[in-house]
Amino acid sequence: MSDNAYEKGRLNLPFVGFCTFAKSPTCEDWDNIQGDVAFMGAPFDCGTQWRSGARMGPRSVREASTLFSFGHGGAYSYEEDTMYLEGVKIVDIGDADIVHTDTVKSHANIEYGVRKMLEAGVLPVTVGGDHSVNAPCIKAFEEYANKGPIHIIQIDAHLDFVDERHGVRYGHGNPMRRASEQSYISGMTQLGIRNVSSSNRSDHKLAEDSGSTILSVRDVRRLGLEGVMKLIPKDVNYYITIDIDGFDPSIAPGTGTPSHGGFQYYEVMEVLQQVAQQGDVVGIDLCEVAPDYDHTGTTSILAAQVLLNLLGYVFHARAQRAEQAG
Repeated sequence: MSDNAYEKGRLNLPFVGFCTFAKSPTCEDWDNIQGDVAFMGAPFDCGTQWRSGARMGPRSVREASTLFSFGHGGAYSYEEDTMYLEGVKIVDIGDADIVHTDTVKSHANIEYGVRKMLEAGVLPVTVGGDHSVNAPCIKAFEEYANKGPIHIIQIDAHLDFVDERHGVRYGHGNPMRRASEQSYISGMTQLGIRNVSSSNRSDHKLAEDSGSTILSVRDVRRLGLEGVMKLIPKDVNYYITIDIDGFDPSIAPGTGTPSHGGFQYYEVMEVLQQVAQQGDVVGIDLCEVAPDYDHTGTTSILAAQVLLNLLGYVFHARAQRAEQAG
């Protein structure tokens, strides 16, 4: 068990020091990324259809993450009597360069960052930005395809399966459609879908025809955790994409398109924990945190907590599988 850093060194409370994700070391040399996890911001919000502001998401999530990162040698879960993130090295590689008004260049820069993380053999965690940033994140896995197909787990209020509207193919309503076009994406489980969306009936039918399982919040509650997990393929690679508006606005008001009737915290985390246990999570993005709509900071804190706990689940499950393999 790792020693707590504050027992011998600085107390290093959340509100002091440099603001990186989980107070992790920075890595500005993208040709020399060393660690288990790399965090990259993608502060692009030119793909929004209504309220902008998600460009400030990565910075706010970084700041919120310091609440959970003040010297403990891992993260202890009382409920499970388990130490998470013990010995897991996280590095913060900064942000992809965003060129204002230039979606193509900005997305190319995001894709480049994810490719560099994959080349380094670390788990890429990208925080947006609006959900359009998922498209370049998924595109970066093109060269990763030889390690097997990838199944996408999406937590979201909206399907994001629009093909094209008025020439727009890379807005925040398009990323799941773009992902479905990649040969290495084997299917999707889209959870939390509800209320008004840019995706219409034909988009939903096309998503189902391409291999998607679509469940609303009420579907998930009706099926229960065990019923949901029966619908998700096992022993595969997973890419997890989380739109913060998948959560109910009562706990995540800081987003551009809030949608009432959303998930509560444990409903999402219990699914993600099971996903991590039944396959290998190879990439994560979390999008649509727009902190200016939430002056309490609750949404950013939720996002940081979701990511850190999810990382704990992923690496704990990996360690268990390695132990079982002998």
